[in-house]
Amino acid sequence: MTHVQPGDPLPSWNDTRARDDILAFVEAATALPPEERVAVFDNDGTLWCEKPMPIELAFIMQRLVEMAEEEPSLRERQPWQAAYTRDFGWLGDAMIRHYRGDDSGVQELLGAMLQAFAGATVEAYCAAADRFLRDARHPTLARGLLACGYLPMIELIRHLEANGFTVYIASGGDRDFMRPVTQEVYGVPPERVIGSASALRYVEGDDGGSVIYLAEPDVFDDGPVKPVRIWSRIGRRPIMAGGNSNGDIPMLRFAGGRDRPALRLLLDHDDAAREFAYRAGAEESLRVAAADGWTVVSVQRDWATVFAD
Repeated sequence: MTHVQPGDPLPSWNDTRARDDILAFVEAATALPPEERVAVFDNDGTLWCEKPMPIELAFIMQRLVEMAEEEPSLRERQPWQAAYTRDFGWLGDAMIRHYRGDDSGVQELLGAMLQAFAGATVEAYCAAADRFLRDARHPTLARGLLACGYLPMIELIRHLEANGFTVYIASGGDRDFMRPVTQEVYGVPPERVIGSASALRYVEGDDGGSVIYLAEPDVFDDGPVKPVRIWSRIGRRPIMAGGNSNGDIPMLRFAGGRDRPALRLLLDHDDAAREFAYRAGAEESLRVAAADGWTVVSVQRDWATVFAD
């Protein structure tokens, strides 16, 4: 394994097969019209760190704690109980069970999330998310949350854009939580962020009115919903897709189609020293990747650097 030399478009990647696959695909893709060069990436665990729990859940936990302090009876119900007692294990287990087909914990969590910001304006929510992302620090990595983006993936996005690609984020995370910072962290503007969302309503007012959140779901952007959302928002199949979990399998399979080339990247978290080592919730995606010949990116082997210093 050799670290690539300065001047390479992917300086934080080791000289491995994964890097070769990426560079060869991007070079070949330049023969396609620019409008066909579309790439989509999951966010949590693909573009930034998702352990010990997804960053968005830390933000939601903060609000659930506030609700439990205002209404003590909530402290006996999940997920308020987990938030109030800082039970990260319950929250993490709920996500793992979701990726294995059991949505009981996720449904409890989504129900609380809908209540947490019901009635808030979209501007107020985005401002709160922005403050949280700028002020909070990762509990174990000794860095701010905005510094938890994976440097190799950010370099990959830059390389794609330099070769005429348009990059979108297609995440199971909340769309409006990500939007305030994706331009700064990845260079992806908010209008190219696809994600889960609560229902919205326009309320008239003298100042032009407001768009507010309802305590109702709109869409949970995961699994087979991802290709649907990608098509509805973009109107094209991507030719490149990147993910890290079982919930990303349909999106990765959707890339390319029968008559166009595709590069499907699956991130394998196998580096406990520099980040986290885990495969729970990704077992099926790793099996499919091996069977179908997808490019598996090993954090340990393929990345010379994980985070920007």
